[in-house]
Amino acid sequence: MIDIKLLREEPDKVKKGISSKNIDPNLVDNFLAIDTSWRHIIKNIDDLRSDQKKAGEARNIEKAKQLKVEIVALEETLKEIQDNRNSILKQLPNLPLPSVPVGKNETENIVIREVGKKRATFPVLKDYLLLGEENNIIDIERASKVSGSRFGYLIGAGTLMEFALVQLVFEILGNEKKIKNIIRNKKLQLDSKPFIPVVPPVLIKSEMMRAMGYMDRGADEIYSTQDDLYLVGTSEQAIGPMHAGETFSEDELPIRYVSFSSCFRREAGSYGKDTKGILRVHQFDKVEMFSITTPDKSETEHQLLLAIEEHLMQLLNIPYQVLDICTGDLGDPAASKYDIEAWMPGQKNGEGEYRETHSTSNTTDFQSRRLNIKFRKNNDTEYVHMLNGTAFAIGRMLIAIIENYQTKEGYINVPKVLQKYVGKKVIKALDF
Repeated sequence: MIDIKLLREEPDKVKKGISSKNIDPNLVDNFLAIDTSWRHIIKNIDDLRSDQKKAGEARNIEKAKQLKVEIVALEETLKEIQDNRNSILKQLPNLPLPSVPVGKNETENIVIREVGKKRATFPVLKDYLLLGEENNIIDIERASKVSGSRFGYLIGAGTLMEFALVQLVFEILGNEKKIKNIIRNKKLQLDSKPFIPVVPPVLIKSEMMRAMGYMDRGADEIYSTQDDLYLVGTSEQAIGPMHAGETFSEDELPIRYVSFSSCFRREAGSYGKDTKGILRVHQFDKVEMFSITTPDKSETEHQLLLAIEEHLMQLLNIPYQVLDICTGDLGDPAASKYDIEAWMPGQKNGEGEYRETHSTSNTTDFQSRRLNIKFRKNNDTEYVHMLNGTAFAIGRMLIAIIENYQTKEGYINVPKVLQKYVGKKVIKALDF
């Protein structure tokens, strides 16, 4: 939620910011008009209550009753105006930070860097689904029989690879020394607190999903139940609300979490895209990073989350590129965002292409205002800043590994860093 003081005092700044996100700037004028009426009615109610109190003290019962009727009528009007005011306020997205490139949509995202050497291809380079099926680690046909399209079974070594990725992340992010090394290598001025591991609920209340900023636009992507509970589409939707209504001392921050959960998405806007396989599915597992910090540290914390994502990709030795996401491609909560796209050599019939595997966003105080999460600074309180970042979206990382580590014989080498968890160096069809 945008700071109302900023809306009132710098409306042109807000208009410019939301326009760059392709949101109608007239919403600002609409809000300010209703806000003026709202403030005027509140003042009238306060004045009438003061008169009512004076009438009561003077034992003027009739006047006190008349004033009460007027107050009740104004309170009904106020509720209607307040509902409209809140409705518009919720439609206003977070403002992009000044460093974010201005652009209309994903075609104007900026590639910051490419890292890693793309492997030489074979005469015939297979995609992950063919390799997965041939080596008995992915089963789409049986999943379709049981659950329909956009589902898949991970079997045998495929399952071991998933939990190897989870173990790798938890081992690194829970180790203060390793976090300190990443911070030192990037020359970041940050505390080296490790990440606290969490397994969150995957069903959350509608009010919490709304507070995280995912209901005003994009609600068609979210699964819901008849009990007014919503299935998370990403782990941070359950982590952010953990501290709703809480106030921290400044020295408690940053607080960092790393969570594992299953996630669920309708994929309503992707009709006809990646319908077969495990790249774009309704259910997937994810390891997510989440940070709560002070406003002066949030942009640096964002660099840490990106650095961790890149560190993990480099450990797996998978080529990737980093994108600075432009204003028109930012979601409502994000003030800035980076994506990592892994090179997947089996895509496009063996020609290969980059596909998104990671993102990390700084939502500044947009979510914390809705959740009322603050910290004490001197004799005052401020809203915390909240950030999220993908450690591993498991399905997509498995795709990247399978395609980059395929052998000429049609087997799949296990990345060296995962071999101790998987218990083997090569995945073959006959292993299970």
